[in-house]
Amino acid sequence: GGLRIPFEELGGKCLFTSEWDKFSQKTYQANFQDKSTEHIFAGDITQVLESDIPPHDLLLAGVSKKNSLGRAHGFMCETQGTLFFDVARIIKYHKPKFFLLENVKNLLSHDKGKTFKTIRNVLENELGYTIQYRILDAKGLVPQHRERIFIVGSRERTNFDFDSLLLPDPHNGPKLSEILHPENGSEHLSEQDLKNAYILEDGSVNPKYTLSDKLWNYLQGYAEKHRKKGNGFGFGLVSKDDVARTLSARYHKDGSEILIKQEGKNPRRLTPRECARLQGYSDDFKITVSDTQAYRQFGNSVAVPVIRLIANVLYPHIIQRNSILKSLKIPA
Repeated sequence: GGLRIPFEELGGKCLFTSEWDKFSQKTYQANFQDKSTEHIFAGDITQVLESDIPPHDLLLAGVSKKNSLGRAHGFMCETQGTLFFDVARIIKYHKPKFFLLENVKNLLSHDKGKTFKTIRNVLENELGYTIQYRILDAKGLVPQHRERIFIVGSRERTNFDFDSLLLPDPHNGPKLSEILHPENGSEHLSEQDLKNAYILEDGSVNPKYTLSDKLWNYLQGYAEKHRKKGNGFGFGLVSKDDVARTLSARYHKDGSEILIKQEGKNPRRLTPRECARLQGYSDDFKITVSDTQAYRQFGNSVAVPVIRLIANVLYPHIIQRNSILKSLKIPA
C-alpha cells in the first residue's frame, strides 16, 4: 500500500489491487478495508485478464528487487513472461492517463542498458506514452539511503516536469533517533504492537532483537575477512545520530545492513515497527504478520514520503486533464 497511500491522501480512489503473496495480502487487508464493490482485490496479476480490471486514470506498479515468483529479477529485456509484460498489457488495454512505475536503480544499467532501452521502446513506441524518469534517494525524507528509479508516463503531452520535484537537503534530513523506540517508557504503542512484543513494559526494546554472541562474532569475522581482501562487504553499525543503509527484504536473516549500537551489549536489529517508520509509514499502520514476514515486506516496500512528493507534483496534471475533458464533454 505504500504506492497507494499518498494518492488517496489527495482524494484518489483505489479501484484494483493485485498482491500474490499470502502474507502481504494479510497485511494489506488489515490496513485497507476496501468494502466498496468498486474495489477488486486480486492475487497473481499474471492470472488476471485486462478486461477484469476497472478503467482507471492512474496505474501504480512496483517490482521488488527480488522477485519471489521464480522469474528473473525486476523488469527484464524479454518482456514476455515477466511482470513488466503484465504492466504493459494492462496499460495497452486501459490506456490510463498516467502511470507511475518503481524499480531498483540498476534497472538503468542492467545488461549494459539494454533492459531499460527495451522498456522505453515498449512504453514510448508501442504504447505511445511520453515518459520521464528519475533516480530518487529517500535520504532527506527518511533516515535511510535508498535510491530507486521512478518512471512517469503520460498518454497525452502535459506540462509535468519530473525535474520540478525538489528533494530536501539529504544532509539535514531526519536521523535514526526519529524512528527508534525511545526506551524510556514514554512510548505508547498500539495493542497490536504490544502483542507483538517489540518493547517490554519498561519501554526497553525486547532483548530478542539483540544479536547473539554467535551471530555477532560471525558478522565481525566475516567483515574482517573481506576487509583484508579489500572488499567492502560487512555490516552496517549505526547510532541514533546516523542514517541507515538501504533496508532490504533479506533483513530478517541477520539484520547486518542496519545494526543499532547498544551500550554494554551486542548491537540489535530494528524492530518491525522501526522498519515501518524507516519507510515512512505512520504508527497506525497495522503489522499483523510475523517478524520475518514484516521484515521482508518493509524491505520490499517503497519509501512512502518519496511517493508523496511525486504524487503532489503529478496530482495537478491529473486534475487539469480531467477538468479539460469534462469541459469539452469528452469521456475520460
